[in-house]
Amino acid sequence: MSYLTAFFMPVNMINTTADIKDIFLQGVAAVHPQRLIRKNVQVIPATRVINISGDSYAIPAHAGVWIMGAGKAAAAMAQELENILAGHFPLQGLVVTKYGHALPLQQVELVEAGHPVPDEQSVAASVKLLEMAAKVQPSDLVIFLLSGGASALLADVPVHSSLTEVQQLFEALLKSGADIREMNTVRKHLSGIKGGQLAKNIYPATLCTIVLSDVVGDDLSVIGSGPTVADPSTFADTMEVLRKYHLTEKISTPLLQHIENGVAGRIPETPKPGDSSLLHTHNYLTGTNRIALEAAAEKARELGYHPILLSDRVTGEVHAVADRLVQTALEYNGPLPACLLAGGETTVQVTGNGLGGRNQQLALAAGIALAHYPSLTFLSGGTDGSDGPTNAAGAIVDASTIKNAEKMQLDPNSFLQQNDAWHFFSKAGGLMITGPTQTNVMDLMIMLITTGNLKI
Repeated sequence: MSYLTAFFMPVNMINTTADIKDIFLQGVAAVHPQRLIRKNVQVIPATRVINISGDSYAIPAHAGVWIMGAGKAAAAMAQELENILAGHFPLQGLVVTKYGHALPLQQVELVEAGHPVPDEQSVAASVKLLEMAAKVQPSDLVIFLLSGGASALLADVPVHSSLTEVQQLFEALLKSGADIREMNTVRKHLSGIKGGQLAKNIYPATLCTIVLSDVVGDDLSVIGSGPTVADPSTFADTMEVLRKYHLTEKISTPLLQHIENGVAGRIPETPKPGDSSLLHTHNYLTGTNRIALEAAAEKARELGYHPILLSDRVTGEVHAVADRLVQTALEYNGPLPACLLAGGETTVQVTGNGLGGRNQQLALAAGIALAHYPSLTFLSGGTDGSDGPTNAAGAIVDASTIKNAEKMQLDPNSFLQQNDAWHFFSKAGGLMITGPTQTNVMDLMIMLITTGNLKI
């Protein structure tokens, strides 16, 4: 469909629900590991040289290649890397991913573990990776595959504490309203593998990390709690986060004592920028939210919409973000039909006892705000295909969704207050279920505008 065709097309012939989902899925497809790894890793023919994002690494005849990794995209990244390197080098290693995200691997071991709260498998995977790190020889090359989710998928338990206590703290962090940087500051300082500590154990071998970013601003030290990246945060920063969100009352005594010991210098800090143990570490950012947004914009253009890319750094509490996005749409006065695109990661302070995730909560808040504007359709979805502890990636909402809910005597404001967006959309319609996408570059937020914003 050409843009001019869509411009003159009657509004009732535009299927905004189908279009908005297609736009979202095109964005997700652009950051699939198969595409990203193939683009960024090659073996130079008839050599023992691996090219990673333009840098060349010669592998000595007696040396080995290790593939390690963690994250929701780790299995898909490892599968494509095996396809590229198999037949050229003997491979070994381990990657850990979220339950339900496993893919068949030939030479690399795969472990599934808990997310967003770690479990016994998370701890076992961390132990095994550190054991492997101790076996790496100085002439070997280690390729670490990092994506969002690694903070939970790799976990360890400080001395004198328990996994249950760690799990309780993770859950409290998730509900506190803390952003990803703050949560991962805490997680890194309860760990012996995060915050550059895995890289320290692999040194002096060469370590290359291929990264898919699920963090606003793409700060490598925050993504997956940066197991192979220098950590600028400290134990003192960790204590500040706990106090800011009133978590010192919720954290167990052994974990609090661990952090206090770190603040007092009785426990070593994580490796900082300039640490000599990171001299042979190289990090490559290959997948970002921006890439997904640009692909989504291209799909919108193909469907006849005029795409406007607002930002790839959306942050903040979901209700405030919903208000901003709807207001932006209402103030839009450009060519129609239009597609407003944004990406990032919102936060939710959970006070109710319902079921949902930040994308569903954002969609419900936006739906309430656009309830009287039939020209607007909104989608918020996680590029990983999951949103909170639910089976949905997010939700699609327009004025008809809210109208249908009212006919069913469902009060959207009540569901919003109870953090129960999943049950709202499961009854009123609008849940977007994609299944695991094998990638993770935060969330996409899409608003379609079909006509002038006339209120009903």
